[in-house]
Amino acid sequence: MAETEIVVDPEPSREEETTNGNEEHTTDVQKPSDGSDSESESDSDSDSDDETQAKAQTEALELELYNNPSNYDAYVKYIKILRKQGDIDKLRQAREAMSVLYPLSPDMWREWAKDETTMCSGADAFPAVEKLYEQGLSDYLSVPLWCDYLNFVQEYDPLVRECSAVGISKARNLFERAITAAGLHVAEGGRIWELYREFEQAILLTIEETDSEARERQIQRIRNLCHRQLSVPLVDLTSTLLTYKAWEADQGVTVDVTSSKCDGLPSHFVSAYQKALEMLNDRAPFEEKISKKDVDDSKKLQEFMTYLKFEQSSGDPARVNILYERAITEFPISSDLWLDYTRYLDKTFKTSRIVRDVYYRATRNCPWIADLWVCYLLCLERCHASEEELSSVFEKSLQCTFSSFDEYLNVFLTRVDELRRRISASTQVEDGMEYAVIRDLFQRASDYLSPHLKNTDSFLRMHSYWARLESKLGKDLIAARGVWESLLKISGSMLEAWQGYIAMEIELGHINEARSLYKRSYSKRFPGTGSEEICHSWVRFEREYGSLEDFDFAVQKVTPRLQELQLFKLQQESKSVGAATDERENLVRKNVREKRKPVSSSKDEQPPAKRRKDLDQKNNKAYGNDKGQGRHLAEAGEVAQVHDSKADSSGTKETKNHSPRKPVIYNDQCTAFISNISLQATDKDLLSFFSDVGGVVDIRILTDKVTKKPRGLAYVDFSDDAHLAAAVEKNRQSLLGKRLSIARSDPRQGRGKKNWTDNQRSNAGEIDSEVSVETSKGRRGPQPQSAGHGRGDDVQLKGRNTFAVPRNVRALGFPSRNKTQSEEAKEVGDENPKSNDEFRKMFLKG
Repeated sequence: MAETEIVVDPEPSREEETTNGNEEHTTDVQKPSDGSDSESESDSDSDSDDETQAKAQTEALELELYNNPSNYDAYVKYIKILRKQGDIDKLRQAREAMSVLYPLSPDMWREWAKDETTMCSGADAFPAVEKLYEQGLSDYLSVPLWCDYLNFVQEYDPLVRECSAVGISKARNLFERAITAAGLHVAEGGRIWELYREFEQAILLTIEETDSEARERQIQRIRNLCHRQLSVPLVDLTSTLLTYKAWEADQGVTVDVTSSKCDGLPSHFVSAYQKALEMLNDRAPFEEKISKKDVDDSKKLQEFMTYLKFEQSSGDPARVNILYERAITEFPISSDLWLDYTRYLDKTFKTSRIVRDVYYRATRNCPWIADLWVCYLLCLERCHASEEELSSVFEKSLQCTFSSFDEYLNVFLTRVDELRRRISASTQVEDGMEYAVIRDLFQRASDYLSPHLKNTDSFLRMHSYWARLESKLGKDLIAARGVWESLLKISGSMLEAWQGYIAMEIELGHINEARSLYKRSYSKRFPGTGSEEICHSWVRFEREYGSLEDFDFAVQKVTPRLQELQLFKLQQESKSVGAATDERENLVRKNVREKRKPVSSSKDEQPPAKRRKDLDQKNNKAYGNDKGQGRHLAEAGEVAQVHDSKADSSGTKETKNHSPRKPVIYNDQCTAFISNISLQATDKDLLSFFSDVGGVVDIRILTDKVTKKPRGLAYVDFSDDAHLAAAVEKNRQSLLGKRLSIARSDPRQGRGKKNWTDNQRSNAGEIDSEVSVETSKGRRGPQPQSAGHGRGDDVQLKGRNTFAVPRNVRALGFPSRNKTQSEEAKEVGDENPKSNDEFRKMFLKG
C-alpha cells in the first residue's frame, strides 16, 4: 500500500541563507581567505533577520484578523507563515477559525490533514485526522484529496491494515463513496478506480492458495470492478483495457495482451466498452477546452457552461452533478454558477439530501446572495427540516451583507411563509409554536427596514400581508388595525396605504370604519393625482354603501376640495407655461445676440467727439426727410431722452458721453388688443385665460402714468397668426367677472387720419402712443409710437415736458411735411417777440 508523508514548505537551505546574507552584507563585511568565520557570522545574521521579519508579519496579520475576522486573504497568509515557522498550536487555531467562516481549498485540507498525521501518533490521532478528511471532502470535489484519504485509511486504520472482515468492509464502503463522488470524473476519476483495483488485488494476495473458493470469489470481484471501470468514459481508457487483459492472462484466460481489441472478452463487456469509448470521444473536445491553463477565467467558465449544456442534453443526472462539482471547484465564488447548479438540483432531485448539502455549501461560498438563502429555506421546508434548523439558517442569513434592503425583506417573508404554512396545516400547535412568532418576525422586519423602505410598494405589501395574517390567522382585528396605523405613521403620504386600510375594512364589512378613514384622508395631499383620486373614491364608496345623507355629505366635503386642487393645478400649469415662454424668449434673444456680428469700420475708430458730430449731422438730415422715416428715428431718440431725463430726476447721474438706451420696440404684427379688463387682473390671469389657446409670447397691461394703476387695457403678443386667431375667438368671454373685448391690434389703420377730433386723438394717444408703459411684471421703458403704435404722422415731440402736448400741436422748430419751407418761414418767420400789450391787442381784435 502507498505510504503518505507530510509535505512541509522547506526552509531556506544553508547555502541559500549564506548567499542571501552575503548579498546583504557585502558592503560591511569583508570575506576572509578561508571563509569559515565569515560564513558562520553571515548565517546567524540572516537567521536573525528572517525571524524578525517573520515575527513582524505575524503580528501584523494577527492585528488585521483581530480587527477584521472575515479577511480571507489574511487568513491564508497567516496560516502559511505559521506553517513555515512550525507554531503548531497557533496553526491549528487559525485553521479551525478559518474553517468555521469559510470553506478551505482542497490543497489547504490536504496540508492540514498531512500535518496532523505527522504531528499526532497513536490510536487517538486517527479519528481526528479522519474527521479532517471528511470535512475537506464536504467542501469541494477533489480527486487528490480522496486519494489521500483512501491511502490514509489503508495505512493507519488498524482494522483495514490487518485485513479483518470489518476493516475490509469499511474500506470497500469508502471506495464506493469515492466512486460515487468522483468516479465519473473524466480526467482524474481513473485514479480512484486504480486504487480500488489495487486494494482488491492486495486482498487476493492474502487469501490462501488452498482456499480456491474464496480466491475465485475475489477474482470475480476484481473482474467485475474492471468491467465497471471500462464501461465509464475515462481518460486512458485504452491503456486500462490493456492492463485488464494482462491481468486476465495471469488468471489463465487466453487473450491477446498486445491488441487494443476486445477479442476473447464477454460480449456484454465489449458493448459496454464500445459505448464508453464513444462517449469519451464525444467529450474529448470539451475536456480539452476546460483543461487549458492559459485561458482567461471568464472564457473557461463559459466553456464549462457549454459542457454542462451538453451533459444535460444527454440526460444523465450523475454526470451533470459531477461536472457541476468540477466547475464549482474551479470557480467557488461564482454566484451565477451556484444559482444554476441549485436550480438544476431543485428540478431534478427536489427533496434529496444532496440538494440540502449543496445549498449549505453555496451559502458558505457566496453568503451575499439573498436568492441562495431564500432557496435554502425553501429546500429545508420541502425536506421537512426541524424548526431549530430552519431558525438557525434564517438567523445566519440576516448576518450577511446583501446588495439591497428588498433582499432582506424577501428573506423575512420567506420565513414568514414557512411559519404560516406550518401553522395553517397543523391541527395542533407544534413544539410550542404560536402565531406570536410570526408577529415578532414582522415587527423585526418593520423596525429594521422602515428607515430604508418607507413609501415603497414592497414595504406596503409587507404590512398588507401582516395585517391580513393578524386578522385571519391571529384572529385579532385590533392588531390588524394597529398594523395599518403604524404604516400610516411611517408612510402616511402614500395613497396606496390609505386605500389598503380602507379595502380591509370594506372586506370585513366595517362600513363606518371605512367612512371614517375617508374623512381622515380626503383633505391630505398625495403625489400626482392621488388627492383627486381619494375624493372620487369616497364619492363612489358612498354611492355603493352609504345612505343619501352620507352621499350628500361626501359631495359637500369633496367639491370644494376638488375646486381647490383644480385651481392649484391651473396655477402650476401657468407657471410652467410662463417658464417655457421665458426660456423661449431667452433663447431667441441669445440667438439674436449670437447672429449680431461686430462691424469694423473707420467710423468706429473715430474719436468720441467726431462720432457725436457725425451723429448730429445724420439727425439733421433725418429731420428733413419727406418720407417720414427720419422723423420716426428722431422721435425715437427724443423719447429715449425723455426716459433718460426721468432717470436723472430720480437721482441717477450720467456722463455727457452716455449714449441713450435703445428703446423696446413692439411691431404689433401678431398682437391682440384687450379692453374691459378687471383692474385686479394680472399678467398671470391673462396667461391662464389664454392657456387653452397657447402661443403667448408677451403680455403688456397698460397703467396710468401718474398713479401706476392698471387701466383695464392690455396688449398680448402671440407667436403666430393661428394662435392670435384662436385668441380673438374668445372675444366676449369673462375673466374675473368681466367680459373681455378682444380684437387684433392693427396700428396701420390709424395712419393718414389727420382730421381726428381732440377726443379721438386723446384716446388714441392714451392707447397707442404711450411714452412709457409699465406692466404688471415691472418692465419699464420707452414705447415709441413711431415704431409700433403711430396713429398720426403729425405727432412731434421734443424736450422733457412734452408728454402732455396734444397731437395737433407741433413742437417749435420742427418742419411740417405738408408745408413748404417758405410757408414755414412765413408762419414761424423772423417775427420779433411780442410784448404783453401786443398779445392783448391781438386777442381783443379776435
